[in-house]
Amino acid sequence: MKKEAKSKKKSRARLLHQYYSYTGFYKFVAKSVKKAIIPIVLFIAAIFALDYFVLDLNKLLVTVTETYSPIGILGVFFASESLLGIIPPELFIAWAGKSEFPIFYLSLLAAASYLGGIVSYFIGVGITKIPVVHKQIETNMAKHIKNTRKWGGFLIIVGALLPIPFAMTSIAAGIIRFPFMSYLMYGLLRFIRFYAYALVIFEMV
Repeated sequence: MKKEAKSKKKSRARLLHQYYSYTGFYKFVAKSVKKAIIPIVLFIAAIFALDYFVLDLNKLLVTVTETYSPIGILGVFFASESLLGIIPPELFIAWAGKSEFPIFYLSLLAAASYLGGIVSYFIGVGITKIPVVHKQIETNMAKHIKNTRKWGGFLIIVGALLPIPFAMTSIAAGIIRFPFMSYLMYGLLRFIRFYAYALVIFEMV
């Protein structure tokens, strides 16, 4: 019985692997990561360049921490994460690293990103109720919506963990009415992404 159960699991895993290979999921992820890595590398290079040639980055982050209230900074980040992830999260992670309570504020950033994704999800749901906007968004995000329909939860997992715009994935999930509870569960991986990035960024700042 155990052998049969194992063989069934293996065959299911093999079928899933074949499906994702056939539909281009792996290629999509690799391509998206390659696209995202370039801005991240440029961002890191810019930080080093600014710190070395222009200004003391540590002092700048300390100044920002002392000048602006954490609520204001978190509010800006939440708004960004709700609207297509306009500002790179890495900037805010660096800010958290120079705050009085780094892990606490990092956790709040992760929570803000997670909640921002939920807002994006419901933006997607709301879009479907406005025919003109729905048609326009479906045209502009056709590829993303198509991919979400094909790969569902796996794409949300990838969006939560990897440097792929999570807000866009969330909007697409809302548009196709991806099961909300499943979305919430997969979206929790967003926290892992923030803690993993912090391991690197906190050392830099």
